Amino acid sequence: MPLWYDEVFEDSARYGVRVERTVFSGRSEYQTVEIFDTPLFGRCLTIDGIFMTSEKDEHYYHEMLVHPALTTAPSRKRVLIIGGGDGGSVREVCRYDDVERILMVEIDRMVVEACREHLPTIGSAWDDPRLEVRFEDATKFVRETDEGPFDVILLDGTDPVGPGVGLFDLGFFEACKKLLAPGGVFAMQSESPFLFEEAFLNVQRDLGKLYRRVHPFFGPVPLYASGNWSWTWASDGADPRVFDERAAERIEATSKYWNREVHLGALAVPNALRRALG
Repeated sequence: MPLWYDEVFEDSARYGVRVERTVFSGRSEYQTVEIFDTPLFGRCLTIDGIFMTSEKDEHYYHEMLVHPALTTAPSRKRVLIIGGGDGGSVREVCRYDDVERILMVEIDRMVVEACREHLPTIGSAWDDPRLEVRFEDATKFVRETDEGPFDVILLDGTDPVGPGVGLFDLGFFEACKKLLAPGGVFAMQSESPFLFEEAFLNVQRDLGKLYRRVHPFFGPVPLYASGNWSWTWASDGADPRVFDERAAERIEATSKYWNREVHLGALAVPNALRRALG
C-alpha cells in the first residue's frame, strides 16, 4: 500500500503527496524537519507537517520572491535574507554579479544542515564567498543589530504559526525598515490569499503604514495548499514596474519561471482582494 504524506489545514482541508522514502527526519529545539522523496515533486522539505519546498516546483516560489525585488531595486550591493534555510533564495540572489554581500539570518541550524546535505540542487550556492549565514532569531536580530543599511531585504519565512508568528508583526516590519537603505526594496512571501486571506490583507495594511509603494504579486506554487500564493514588494523610492533592463535580461536568460511579462502580469490584483484593501 502506498505511503502518503498529508498536510492538514485547520482540520478543513488535506493536501498529500505519495512518498517513496524518507531521507531525513529530525526535531530541533524549534520544529520538526523532514525531507523525503516523491514521484511527482522529487525531494520535498516539510517543517512541522507543512510543505516548504520541493525540487520540482521550488523555482516558482524563489524566483518570485527574489527577482521582482532585485530587478527593480536602485541598488543591490547588500542583501539581507531572513529565513530561507533551504538555500533557494540565496541561490537566486547569487545570480546577480553586482551583489557584493549577502547576509542570511536563519533561526534553525538543522534546516540549513539538512538541506545542504539532502537538497543540494536547491541550495547550490552555500559556498559563494559573498554569503554569510548566522543562526539567530531574526525578530531579535533586526531590532538589535548595528548592521546595515541593506539595499534589499527579503523575508523568506514560514507561515505565521510557531517560530514564524513574529515575522508577520508590524514592529518587526518597522525594525526591518530601519535597516533598509533609502529607496531600497523590501519583499516577503505573504501567504495564500485564499487560505490565509486575513494574514495577506494584514501584510498589505501594515506595510502600507511604512512604505510609499506597496504591491502584492500573485502566482502558482503547486506544492502549497490551494496552489496559489502571494509575495509582497514595498519601497519608498523604487517602482515595481520599472526594471533594471540589463539585470532583467540576464536573469530571464536562465530562469525557469520569472520574466518581465510574468512579473507585470503577477501585479494584477483580483477584484475581491482589491475591494478588501479599499
